[in-house]
Amino acid sequence: MNFAIIDVETTGGKFNEEGITEIAIHKFDGVDIVDSFISLINPEREIQPFVVNLTGINAKMLKNAPKFHEVAKRIVEIMDGCVMVAHNSSFDYRVVRNEFSRLGYVFEAPTLCTVELSKILLPELESYSLGKLCRSVGIPMSDRHRANGDALATIKLFELLLQKDKDKIIVKKTIKEGNQRDLSGKLLKILDTLPLQSGLFYFHRFNGDIIYIGKGKNIQKVVNQVFLRSSRRTRSLLKEMDSVTFELTGSELVARIKFEEVISIHKPKHNRNKKWRIEAVTFNHENMILVDKGRVTGEKSVILIENNQYMGYAYAELRHQINNLDILKSLINNTENYPLQNMIIKKYLSGNKVQEIIRF
Repeated sequence: MNFAIIDVETTGGKFNEEGITEIAIHKFDGVDIVDSFISLINPEREIQPFVVNLTGINAKMLKNAPKFHEVAKRIVEIMDGCVMVAHNSSFDYRVVRNEFSRLGYVFEAPTLCTVELSKILLPELESYSLGKLCRSVGIPMSDRHRANGDALATIKLFELLLQKDKDKIIVKKTIKEGNQRDLSGKLLKILDTLPLQSGLFYFHRFNGDIIYIGKGKNIQKVVNQVFLRSSRRTRSLLKEMDSVTFELTGSELVARIKFEEVISIHKPKHNRNKKWRIEAVTFNHENMILVDKGRVTGEKSVILIENNQYMGYAYAELRHQINNLDILKSLINNTENYPLQNMIIKKYLSGNKVQEIIRF
């Protein structure tokens, strides 16, 4: 069986809108490299600054590089009849498939992921990122975060994995048909419905059950990051997920507080159980009101702390709703007085500011 060891570098950006900036493919027969294709690619779109810093590939370098449609035939030829092998193969597969889709061509290939294989065949390593994994097993690397450097390191890693998999059982079982797990269209439609504001988001099964809860300053951006993950856990989550809903909080601090509250209520199966070390918390002022951004223009989020204890949060549009303690208490969303919330607030205030602190 022939393998196409592949690595791509991309522009970064919105899920399914990334463009390839560099590609390296080595056709490997299990012993030798029998063919290679390495090229910069003009993505015809902007490269995210953090990607430029990571890879060193910038727009000037790509100005005269071939566009994807100019190298597409060569890619099809070298990958014909091969199993596609990559470190986090779901990412490389999705990006390549999207580029072909823009040309009206349906690209499909069975895939192997060296991350998954390494976790099975090289257990108990601290990290399975390509760089740290290669260092752990003594594989030299050069040109890290460039397509050919990473592809050559992946070949050496794959050779080691083939040696470990003496009966070839794991290799056979982990070959996956890429088209069977492609959720790109569905995920992109969901992404387009999500806001750019701070808040929580909920992944639901077909029957409405909440299976995952997340939070962030920019809901769409954070969900996009979830969609871009390539771990087995994430693929399982996305396969089970049917829809996504969201809840704006305005304030990032409210989002953090509410996140822990809803996690404790719903106990979503795909959220990791985070263990907090609960400690007694004392604020700078025993009684205060934290005023911050609201969900819409003219609204404020309000957090009440009384006798060094978090009492709840509310939203107010009028100043007298905030200044009048009795009115504010009537607006507060009452929750249990978790010591955890005190810790969250204390930690947040140590590194962030709210718009106003009212002491009483």
